[in-house]
Amino acid sequence: MNKSLITNLVALLLVIAGLLSPVYSNVLLSIGLFSLSGAITNWLAIHMLFEKVPFLYGSGVIPNQFEDFKSGIKNIIMLQFFTADNIKRFIQSEEESAKKTLDFTPVLDAVDYDNIFQKLIDAINASSLGAMLKMVGGSEALEPLRQPVSEKMRVALEEIAHSERFQTAIHQSLSTDKLGADISEHIETIVDARLDELTPEMVKNIIQHMIKKHLGWLVVWGGVLGGLIGLIASFI
Repeated sequence: MNKSLITNLVALLLVIAGLLSPVYSNVLLSIGLFSLSGAITNWLAIHMLFEKVPFLYGSGVIPNQFEDFKSGIKNIIMLQFFTADNIKRFIQSEEESAKKTLDFTPVLDAVDYDNIFQKLIDAINASSLGAMLKMVGGSEALEPLRQPVSEKMRVALEEIAHSERFQTAIHQSLSTDKLGADISEHIETIVDARLDELTPEMVKNIIQHMIKKHLGWLVVWGGVLGGLIGLIASFI
């Protein structure tokens, strides 16, 4: 339902009724004219927000102030939602919840212990112990140690990963302030890139979609209040 159109039509019908009616013509005409003027001026004001009207200075506010609207959108996003303090509080809360559950098991499971053992053998062969190792069968002599050494290495790394000293060092290395600043800067870069893609027409359509439906009531109340003023004026 187009509230603006209906309001203007009703006001126009009152004007016509005032011109044709044999009774209360002055009252109807006054109500109709005032109502029509109120509705039309409010409709024109709304139209001027979104479109440029020839010879009417200041029309096309939204397209003309395109850069200001972009800056306003960015400020709303960055200054109201993704502030450094908000991000810092979020990271701190996540760190607090993760401190007791920080588990490196997936990382330890992904380690190639066979490769580490092989590197150890290669290092022995390349050292002064290499000749001695060849005297007792070479690298093959160490092969029975592969499994137990890998298991011991896994246990040792797990103990290190879950030690209080290691956990403390990890959390200290995750600087909340630095992370917050980095995340905020990254978000701002993303917002800037998205806003750079916007055109004046896109911004106009976004704002028009959000508020034009509700601005129709300005036309309705302009017509109603104008009609009331016209009614009062008819008795003066």
